[in-house]
Amino acid sequence: MLKPEHQYAVYILSNKKNGTLYIGMTNNLERRVFEHKNKLIYGFTKKYNLNTLVYFETHQYVNDAIIREKRLKTWKRQWKINLISRRQSFLE
Repeated sequence: MLKPEHQYAVYILSNKKNGTLYIGMTNNLERRVFEHKNKLIYGFTKKYNLNTLVYFETHQYVNDAIIREKRLKTWKRQWKINLISRRQSFLE
């Protein structure tokens, strides 16, 4: 019997354009963004009102998502802003 495929998301939240950034990882992006928007998660995102999803990418394997999240957290701020801008330009 085959296991159903999982999907993991690495995401970035902000409070405004070029504002404070938060990087996280989840196995349910819709639920997690809902939690942030409704301030159900105590901590950094609630304190800085980070509730706008500005970027996400999906991964099939949890370890890949964890590695990517950790890697993005080491990036310079401008690199993160460039990543977000490239994705938003692509969607327009």
